[in-house]
Amino acid sequence: MVNKTSNNGSPAENTGLPSEVPEICQTPNTPVDEMEKRIVLLIAVLAGFITPFDGSAVNIALPWMGKEFHMDAIALSWVATAYLLAAAVFLVPFGKIADIHGRKKIFLYGIALFSLASLAMTMVPSTEMLIGFRVIQGIGSAMIFGTGVAIVTSVFPPGERGKALGIYITAVYIGLSIGPFLGGVMTQYLGWRSIFFVNVPIGISVVFLILWKLKGEWAECRGERFDLTGSIIYGAAVVAVMYGFSVLPDLKGTALIGMGIIAVIIFALYEMRIPSPVLDITLLTKNRIFAFSNLSALINYSATFAVIFLLSFYLQYTKGFTPGHAGSILIVQPVVMAMISPIAGKLSDRIEPRIVASAGMTITAIGLSLLIFLTETTSLWYLAVTLLVLGVGFGLFSSPNTNAIMSSVERRYYGVASGMNGTMRLLGQMLSMGIAMMIFAIFIGPVEITPEYYPQFVLSLHYAFILFTVLCIIGIFASLVRGKVE
Repeated sequence: MVNKTSNNGSPAENTGLPSEVPEICQTPNTPVDEMEKRIVLLIAVLAGFITPFDGSAVNIALPWMGKEFHMDAIALSWVATAYLLAAAVFLVPFGKIADIHGRKKIFLYGIALFSLASLAMTMVPSTEMLIGFRVIQGIGSAMIFGTGVAIVTSVFPPGERGKALGIYITAVYIGLSIGPFLGGVMTQYLGWRSIFFVNVPIGISVVFLILWKLKGEWAECRGERFDLTGSIIYGAAVVAVMYGFSVLPDLKGTALIGMGIIAVIIFALYEMRIPSPVLDITLLTKNRIFAFSNLSALINYSATFAVIFLLSFYLQYTKGFTPGHAGSILIVQPVVMAMISPIAGKLSDRIEPRIVASAGMTITAIGLSLLIFLTETTSLWYLAVTLLVLGVGFGLFSSPNTNAIMSSVERRYYGVASGMNGTMRLLGQMLSMGIAMMIFAIFIGPVEITPEYYPQFVLSLHYAFILFTVLCIIGIFASLVRGKVE
């Protein structure tokens, strides 16, 4: 069972943390009534929806933005990349700031900043301002994701936590699912700026709910000093690694990744020498559950994120489908994820999360292996069934894995743990796209994909899905060896 806790509501074992904990970081668990739990979950669900919706909808609108501002391919790529980089750089630092100054406060500022940047995006007059406000959106997103999961975890006890996290992750998947479809419709009929305007009323509603109904603050490390130097080193490492993945297989990408790895080592050595690190390295070196659960998340996102991207190309190139027709087929996977996630989360409250998540990873590996056999004549039924299998697998994995991450640390680390979980997601997404681009470069080269190159394109899909399947199999072992959440 997963609901064995210590007196302060945090896991009794497997935390791998120093025994000398400052008194300021030992705030007792304050009981929360059922109404506040519902309010917290509603706020988290609304916030969990708008950020992935914005990200997935923007990708559909990029050609329209490029046409209005006469942007080249590199500038267009920065509209998406700037957002991801900003979010990844600030996730862990803002998680720590939230642990010190209050998660509700940082969450509130994040929603407000994201909403204001979205409003500004509806009025930007130039490419530079467009990318600049995407950076601000990314910072706001980091403040939201670095605290949202932490607040839900703070409010819901272990016996209810998995179900609540499952509902939250369902909202994320719904945002991802309808983003491309609704974003395409809105862009076509209302213009691309309408995508960002949608965030404004939702953001205002969330701010109103927080100020009106949310009473807690959840600052278990109030008074602790913030590690600015460590945060700067961490940010430099994340930028180098993520940007490096985005430009693979160029040699510059390899060099940047190497520099990022060196920065990570410097960061780890520095963090072990200071009393109040932004990321307590013992979470990774002594807390086996936390370390391997985050590794499992990184592997899972690395193996799955580019699947929809590749299949979108497959349906539109080799099958000749329109974007709308392709989207109506590809939506199967995220819809199934959204249906399975709350069930899997609730299941992980009763069954060891490691078992449920590992089963999900196994099913995901099976789905990826089925995609290896795609050809130009593969039936849509085969593809739909494969997407269904992938949706079940990822839905079973994500909620229990998040539950394991958050349940493996003490309350004072919830913000950092939430930020690390989000960072693994973003790094995995960039790695997945980097792998896909590298395989395209090897098998197709820098040419437009025309009918004469379809055989090479299908061959590249085979090797991509082989590599993703192998990654996922490695992830099964990483998931299984994490240990039990006591």
